[in-house]
Amino acid sequence: MTAFDNDAVLPLTGLDLLTTTRAVRKRLDTTRPVSRDALRECVRIALQAPAGSNNVSIRYLIVDDPELIAKLGALYQAGFDVYRGLDGIYIGSIHKDDPAEAAQQARTAASAEDLAEKMPHMPAIVIGCVEGVTRPENMPGWVTASMHASAMPALWSFMLAARLHGLGTCWTSVHLQQEQAAAELLGIPYDTVSQLMLTPVAHYTGDTFQPVTRPDPDTLIHWNRWGH
Repeated sequence: MTAFDNDAVLPLTGLDLLTTTRAVRKRLDTTRPVSRDALRECVRIALQAPAGSNNVSIRYLIVDDPELIAKLGALYQAGFDVYRGLDGIYIGSIHKDDPAEAAQQARTAASAEDLAEKMPHMPAIVIGCVEGVTRPENMPGWVTASMHASAMPALWSFMLAARLHGLGTCWTSVHLQQEQAAAELLGIPYDTVSQLMLTPVAHYTGDTFQPVTRPDPDTLIHWNRWGH
């Protein structure tokens, strides 16, 4: 146990945690600070995630300096401007036939725009990195993919831990269009450390999150062979 294991932990069941850890955008509160103790505790929990070859290669670069956040947020916005122009990939360009799903898509697109606007003002930003990976052109693709995949569980566990402690997060990869610029800004060794994702971390407004509409599992499962 640590000094931070206290009433800050929400009374969520495992099912609650897995079905209500949302990509939080509009409801992120940029006015409330997030303590380093809280962020450290989320990392402590996340490090219990499995790691390939029992080698913990994940690194968490936590940015809580307002000046650096403003500059990093500007890089995110530059990447988002490019993303916005990618038809069929940009969240606002994805068509849904069902009216309810289309309305949900429109709300999500609006929240993504809101996140881009607010990113320079977040109380904390976490960049998930993996150490020991050279640029993809210098390493077989499967090795790079394996090392990246090995780090992913500890990143998602960080977000689950944040939810458990009353914090909102949102997994993004938009800033990777500006990965080298972000590396230069934050002193990340670009040749040997790969950035995998970026998430803001903040308290959120409101009280609860709910499960959302998702496809029926049987529409996405293939048994034994593709198409079966």
